[in-house]
Amino acid sequence: METSEQTVILLVEDDPAHARLIEKNLRRSNPASEIVKLGDGQRALDYLRRDGADAKRPEASHIVVLLDLNMPGMSGYQVLQRLKADERTRSIPVVVLTTTDDSTEIRRCYELGCNMYITKPVDYERFSEAIHRLGHLLAVASMPDGQAV
Repeated sequence: METSEQTVILLVEDDPAHARLIEKNLRRSNPASEIVKLGDGQRALDYLRRDGADAKRPEASHIVVLLDLNMPGMSGYQVLQRLKADERTRSIPVVVLTTTDDSTEIRRCYELGCNMYITKPVDYERFSEAIHRLGHLLAVASMPDGQAV
């Protein structure tokens, strides 16, 4: 099976405007990573588990998930819980990237296993800058190795 050595950033975001802004700023600061955009939680799980339409996608040696919480259908909380409960996907780093800044929700995400929680700033410039900085962080971060997914 073919394996990609670059980091795949899986952006799970149902708002197309947010997804475009996030992708644009990630590409500015982290051009080497592949960005895969998916608009719902079930598609993200299928992609990560290589199920359904994603069964034959090339394996990726490094994946990081940027996960919105407030999505229709399967919420980001449900995606996070299922990822961390599954032996195949447990070690994949998950960055929650959402508008929710409630301390109870933040604590809940860390208890479910998220690796980082970032509240999306409402202001366009601050939002762009936050994502740009996140891209720099992801460009230098070491991702778990081992089993390819």
